[in-house]
Amino acid sequence: MAISRIYDVVIIGGGLAGLTCALHLSRKGVDVLLIEKNTYPHHKVCGEYVSNEVLPYLKSLDIHPLTEGAVPISSLEITNPNNKKLHTELPLGGFGLSRYYFDNLLFEKMKETSDVVFKTVDTILFQKDFFSITTQDNTNFRAKFVVGAHGKRSNIDRKLKRNFIKQKSSWLAVKAHYKYDFPADTVALHTFKGGYCGLSKTETGGVNACYLTTYNSFKKFKGIEDFQKNNMSENPNLNQFFSEAIPIFDSPLTIGQISFQPKKPIENHIFMIGDSAGLIHPLCGNGMAMAIHSAKLFSELFLKQYKNNKIDRNILEKEYENQWNYTFSKRLKTGRYIQKLLMNDTTANIGFSLLNTFPSLLNTIINKTHGTPIKNA
Repeated sequence: MAISRIYDVVIIGGGLAGLTCALHLSRKGVDVLLIEKNTYPHHKVCGEYVSNEVLPYLKSLDIHPLTEGAVPISSLEITNPNNKKLHTELPLGGFGLSRYYFDNLLFEKMKETSDVVFKTVDTILFQKDFFSITTQDNTNFRAKFVVGAHGKRSNIDRKLKRNFIKQKSSWLAVKAHYKYDFPADTVALHTFKGGYCGLSKTETGGVNACYLTTYNSFKKFKGIEDFQKNNMSENPNLNQFFSEAIPIFDSPLTIGQISFQPKKPIENHIFMIGDSAGLIHPLCGNGMAMAIHSAKLFSELFLKQYKNNKIDRNILEKEYENQWNYTFSKRLKTGRYIQKLLMNDTTANIGFSLLNTFPSLLNTIINKTHGTPIKNA
């Protein structure tokens, strides 16, 4: 078995959270290794709308989405199958950028200061205050600290026997890009029986359509095309979209067993960031920003001790858990509550009527699931 040097931090998973964390830490002199199973660039199932709350932080890391072609988004539209509509200006605004481009942008910057290997992690062992990480090809890496940024669901979660992994999830997601005449400044959320679909433009000019639905709804149909045509299209807005839009992908991307169950931000001394620590319902449109923000939280707490050349693991774990819960736990609870309301026809119709009568309530709800602009690194 090949054994490498001991890293300060090994980050498992190279999505937005893992890449941002690697970039932040390594730019401050931390010896970082990132392990990712797929080479860049690659597409991922994702809504691809990012709240502007992370722009100041990204700028401090020399990442400039808007100059890279990200599409500025300032408006939100929500509709239901009865064609009731809500429209509001987003308090902070956001931008549309494909994961294909965004992840690669971070990767190209991160690899200047971090090590990276493209392998699949098999086991993580913690003994005598050090981690041993073994990949499927039997390569071993050692680290003082490990950050889990492996996403929504992974074999790592099974090996760690995390509670959420034991519970069956009823959700699956589908994503594809399309050619379609869609307002560039808008992110739309169209609900349908058993789920909801987000639409927004990306840097290519194509429209990202990403939807989440329950298995119970989906299994009644013969496949994706049948489901879109005979269930989702009961919403007139989605009927128009799927009737006129021209697919760019050869076939849609899918992901199953998506869990919105609460997760612990630390498992077996591993610091979880991004979706590994907690997943907000996509209807809240803020998962990408939260992933980036969680990387910042851990990085700053780690660096606070690192600069003194002595890190107390127990103190660091307590500080991160407290900060993560303070920053994100209320957002996740709000997301779960909103999802329950929207997935029930009766409460959804009441909600649409109420928000049309009192439109300021919609901005209040948006603020509950979004943060304020976060400070520089």
